Amino acid sequence: MSKKLLIVESPGKIKTISKFLGPDFIVISTVGHIKDLPQRSLGITITDNTVELEYTTLENKEKVIKDICKAAQKASIVFLGSDPDREGELIAWHIGQEVANAVKSSTKIHRITFNEITKRAIEEAIQNQSTIDEHKVQAQQARRVLDRWVGYEVSPLLWKKFRKGLSAGRVQSVALRLICEREVTIKEFIPEESWSIELIGHLEKSPITFTLTHHHKKKVAPKTKAQAEALVKQLRSATLTIESINDTLRTKRPYAPFTTSTLQQAAYQQLHYKVAKTMQLAQQLYEGVPLEDEQTPIALITYMRTDSTRVSESAIKQVRPFIKTQYGADYLPQKANVYGGKKGQDAHEAIRPIDVSLTPDRIARYLEPGLLKLYTLVWKRFVASQMADAKYAQRKVIATGDGFTLSATGSTLLFDGFRAVYISADEEQETGTIVPEHIAEKSAIRIGTITPKQHFTQPPARFTEASLIKELEKEGIGRPSTYVPILKTIQARAYTELDDKKRFFPTELGIIVTKLLVEHLPKIMNVSFTAEMETELDKIAQGDLPRDKVLLDFYATFSKDLKAFRKDIGSKSLETTTITCPSCKQHALVIRFGKAGPFLGCPGFPECTFTSNFTRATDGTITLVEAPQPTLLEELCPQCGKQLRTAMGRFGPFTACSGYPECKYIKQIIAWFPCPLCGSEIAQRSWRGKIFWGCKGYPQCKFSISGDIVQKSCPSCNAPYLRKRISVAKGTLLVCPTKGCGYTVPE
Repeated sequence: MSKKLLIVESPGKIKTISKFLGPDFIVISTVGHIKDLPQRSLGITITDNTVELEYTTLENKEKVIKDICKAAQKASIVFLGSDPDREGELIAWHIGQEVANAVKSSTKIHRITFNEITKRAIEEAIQNQSTIDEHKVQAQQARRVLDRWVGYEVSPLLWKKFRKGLSAGRVQSVALRLICEREVTIKEFIPEESWSIELIGHLEKSPITFTLTHHHKKKVAPKTKAQAEALVKQLRSATLTIESINDTLRTKRPYAPFTTSTLQQAAYQQLHYKVAKTMQLAQQLYEGVPLEDEQTPIALITYMRTDSTRVSESAIKQVRPFIKTQYGADYLPQKANVYGGKKGQDAHEAIRPIDVSLTPDRIARYLEPGLLKLYTLVWKRFVASQMADAKYAQRKVIATGDGFTLSATGSTLLFDGFRAVYISADEEQETGTIVPEHIAEKSAIRIGTITPKQHFTQPPARFTEASLIKELEKEGIGRPSTYVPILKTIQARAYTELDDKKRFFPTELGIIVTKLLVEHLPKIMNVSFTAEMETELDKIAQGDLPRDKVLLDFYATFSKDLKAFRKDIGSKSLETTTITCPSCKQHALVIRFGKAGPFLGCPGFPECTFTSNFTRATDGTITLVEAPQPTLLEELCPQCGKQLRTAMGRFGPFTACSGYPECKYIKQIIAWFPCPLCGSEIAQRSWRGKIFWGCKGYPQCKFSISGDIVQKSCPSCNAPYLRKRISVAKGTLLVCPTKGCGYTVPE
């Protein structure tokens, strides 16, 4: 009897799904995409107002396709079970075409989708088989074409202007623009001084902290210390009484269950996970993790790429009895909580645990620490989302006298509700009673300490990974599957760097590239236009807008701007400064870019070879940075016996023989421990200005360590070194490199 074939996207799902379907099924994976636009040509042609795409098989995927088609020929029925989003639909479309050609018929090929990897969900999907959603395929094709046009057509212009290896992107470049504009706002920000006045008033034995709000019915807003002190002087001799006491009940609703972006933000803020790590762990939780039986992976969460807060009826029916049993009837609202409306793709549910009875405590011993922390976050957020509101008693007290009005507000938590399970990282911790209960109107207030406090307005903070994703989502730019590639690319291209608090700031290259693109390609760099394109992609997926109309409308404007950009591309100098070349004294220095970054160079090259590093002040002023002179050391060269010297090179400081160029010896810093893979020496090296440690046996041995290491052995597992890690919340940490050890200590 012929077996049935299920084709999935990720090989990580095979073992989990095979256990559910039994011996009647063969489960095989495409290992992601099998086809894409060609690597060395555009692959897009416009003919008679029609956009035609050329797909080619990806490298090393010929065997995958061959194996799948061979299995399909023997199968009685074929199910295309790639992920339930547009990427997955395109993968199903491509492999479906290959299978149809192999079996000479498409009647036994069916598309199925499932939002969670459970026996029930997969069996239901098989019973509700359908066909490829052509609208979803077209929406994904449209995104790929738009991204290809921008990347393929604009990137070579950046190579010509700057250097090879740079790239432009339809969403990536707009994200970079947000970072650059935020940096300009920070640098141009002028702090404004203001003062507030606090007064501790005593009623019998109960002190209350009041804030001065009005004087003779005018709002108090002192701008200087003198103005604040004048008010304090008058306030000391005032006679104050309680004017009014206003008690209200305030409720706080639970947070919605996670979408991709809110999960990424919460994991960054609460667990200090980079976005890429969050998605990697979420993928494992979705595909399945072994629990009691090491041979049987269990899927723990639903699909992790979603922008919907919708929750299935079956999940609601599961969680409500759980809440009532575990926390009591008071914690269960009369009706299930519903969040928002349809947003984005809304292809599937919010991210939630598949089985709420699998509490974090129950499965903690089976999960690695990272998986457990992320699962706990997802579990708590979902359970809390279906719990009752938190309730607060809020009291506002107004005091008056001699023309002054003061206010004191406080709240007391009456019922924790959802907070019994989940509290957000940025949620204010409201504990205790700020305003006493036993006070009465018209009571006299004995004036205690009066404190004027100085304040300065603050500029907006630089973007972290979490806040940048939040901003992109707020502006309607990108989708769940695009956030990780965006963050990786803007760093990989050296457009941005991270400060000591892991916040993005633009490099000189990033600033100038953004300025150039905004000037020449204003439409694709426009935030509103990029968001509008996302909306149009959604409409294509819904069948409300033709794919080619969207693409042709975009290309009409883009091609005109691109043509003008090519004409104006000019030389590799980006900006002419007001600094005269100190060597030839004939030309104004210009900014250029090399492999090591930006530098000032003389446009009289090759006759004049002057170059220099530089700094740019907040007002844009450029200053030459004098290169440090080589310093002779007492240490002698092991090859020729001359003194070694320290010097500054293209990639930073180094130590070499002073007899150069006759002797080309360069000293390497060797680690205090051998390579754990082959026993060779490990040397310190640099790449793109960043330090790493690599085995001297390369390329035969590829062992390497990124970042800084410290000559301290791990007291837990005796590893020969500790790695330096910077935590947003805890500063610099020393971390054991051994997987599963977990030893961490502040530096």
